[in-house]
Amino acid sequence: MVTKLLLRPQSLPLIAFSPKFIFPHKRFLPVCFSSPFSSAQSQFSDHSFSYGPSLCKGGHPSPPVSRQPQTECSQSILKTVVGNPERERLENEENEEVLFNGDAFTRVFDVAALRVPSKGCFELENRLRGHLLNWPRIRNIARVPGDEVEAELVELVGEQNWTNSDDGDGTNIDSLHRRIYGKAEGDGEPLSPVLYREKLVKTFESKGYVNFRHLAKISRPKKKKEKEDEGMKRMGKNEFAVVEVVESEELEVEDMKGLLGDEFKGGKWRGSTRLLLLDERYADKGVEELPEAIKALLKEDTQESKNPTIELVRCRLTLFYDYWQMNEVLEALLPKDMIIPSAFETVGHIAHLNLRDEHLPYKRLIAKVVLDKNKPKIQTVVNKIDVINNDYRTMQLEVLAGNHSLVTKVVENGLRFHLDLATVYWNSRLATERQRLLSGFTCSDVVCDVFAGVGPISISAARIVKKVYANDLNPYAVEYLERNSVANKLERKIEVFNMEGRRFISAMFASEKAAKITQVVMNLPNDAAEYLDAFKGILRDRPDAKFTLPMIHVYGFSKARDPEFDFHERIRIALTEVAVDVEMRRVRLVAPGKWMLCASFRLPTSVAFSKRRLSM
Repeated sequence: MVTKLLLRPQSLPLIAFSPKFIFPHKRFLPVCFSSPFSSAQSQFSDHSFSYGPSLCKGGHPSPPVSRQPQTECSQSILKTVVGNPERERLENEENEEVLFNGDAFTRVFDVAALRVPSKGCFELENRLRGHLLNWPRIRNIARVPGDEVEAELVELVGEQNWTNSDDGDGTNIDSLHRRIYGKAEGDGEPLSPVLYREKLVKTFESKGYVNFRHLAKISRPKKKKEKEDEGMKRMGKNEFAVVEVVESEELEVEDMKGLLGDEFKGGKWRGSTRLLLLDERYADKGVEELPEAIKALLKEDTQESKNPTIELVRCRLTLFYDYWQMNEVLEALLPKDMIIPSAFETVGHIAHLNLRDEHLPYKRLIAKVVLDKNKPKIQTVVNKIDVINNDYRTMQLEVLAGNHSLVTKVVENGLRFHLDLATVYWNSRLATERQRLLSGFTCSDVVCDVFAGVGPISISAARIVKKVYANDLNPYAVEYLERNSVANKLERKIEVFNMEGRRFISAMFASEKAAKITQVVMNLPNDAAEYLDAFKGILRDRPDAKFTLPMIHVYGFSKARDPEFDFHERIRIALTEVAVDVEMRRVRLVAPGKWMLCASFRLPTSVAFSKRRLSM
């Protein structure tokens, strides 16, 4: 007899489902695995693999479900993806994506388990902790479908029937069978379903269907369920594994589905039980070869009861595509010596990849795996195809998987930012740096954000400071900046401008606002240092005015061996000032040998009142 159980992550006992499952009908491109997977059965016995589940261990289900035929080839993945006419045709079709067959990742493992009463399963789990399976995302305790007992049935037969029965004759179980079926073992032929149902009505009257809500279904004809419905049970949320319990003796199968549910597969009901999945090393061991702790448990159970309540059973653990992590799937799909892309930036529902040149032939396969393993949070996967080389700082992106919408919403530090990644710039990796910068602002500050973008610094600062003047050259960014300030109810504290950076600096310090500005933020790492020349002679026309010169926070990149010295020199050259006291800080390493830095300094008086002023 075969019983199937469903595993869910971070859940208590496991829930059952139908043994068959069918994937939705889609157009699949064949993904052929190289030799490690074509001989998985033989490699399962190879102890060279590390402990735990692996795509290089176990075997394929028999018979395979929707599996593509495997072909013998030395570079199967390369033949599948590169130079495949079908793939090239699909790439040219709009709204079409390359799919691979997820059934090829299904692996079956032989494991042993102890079938124990559900009442003491957690105590036994703690007792046998070092001898259980302990695989990632797999619970050590599995539920046997259909044998779960309700409180009303416990009162009928007593709690000790399947645990510590002393008489051993099964009298109470036979009594229960008579109340359910009208007969027990040796009673002869049962009544017809219709007559038996009438008998139940007379016996239990109307209250019987309240206490036994499944009795009304006993005589009803069984519904024919479509295969697609059965398949959806496995493909539900977070359902990625199945345990099949293979019992040594075939029991007489009686139809108890009316009482215990359609998923009940067993014969004579033995009460509520659980499975303790044992370590994979004991899969093919007999009782005498098990560790002393397990043998002691079985011996104690035999001595305490005439009918043992703990038994050793053989199981088959099936892990589906949903079980495997993203890096495990990519390691199987990509060539052996290729670096596995494992990191990406998340912008709302968009996963932003920066793939290497070697990854480009497999970019759609990589995107498909990233999308599958990060749903529902990630709905779109894009790749940057060129460096940022335009005045608006927008990225050239290619949609690889998912929907094609790049309009998204980002929540950062409790604030909501709407943006279109195709027309504006956003970097989620700078969230920590933005918080560090804001921690130096006070409620009396007035901030001037020269390159504001959609407002990650400006809107966050508006919650702290007195006033924010935000500017950006990109009209799309300015539109989203105004929208985000309203969405976060900070529009009264933010004044938005759409100007070129130097003109904005000149206009701010030429107006009456100049005396109030205490902080200037210049977050344009590629060019911000070049805009510092706009501060030369900025207050030349106001020699008698009393100003508190602002703090300037400028960002930049450096590939030099000493990035701090290199960036400091660029600042001194832009200001034409030798004595500039700069506080330098490394923000992050954006590429090998390329650092992003932040320099903070007080605007020198000699620069602000210099007679040499930039001509606008």
